[in-house]
Amino acid sequence: MATKKTTGTQMGETNLKESLKKLAEIVSWFESQSELDVEKGLEYVKEGAELIKSSRERLSEIENEFKEIKKEIQK
Repeated sequence: MATKKTTGTQMGETNLKESLKKLAEIVSWFESQSELDVEKGLEYVKEGAELIKSSRERLSEIENEFKEIKKEIQK
């Protein structure tokens, strides 16, 4: 039996959603600090940068999927 193609997409959507949630948590952490822990802050900045990079890549993939769907509809 063939597996559904949407499974990978659904996982990607979940990852994007989770990445955005984690970025929001990082921002909240920075906003809540009265005295910044520089070492912890650096860890969060590195993690945030990776999350932003992977989110941009996923958004690009999603955009390409929409473009492909649009091409199919216009045929």
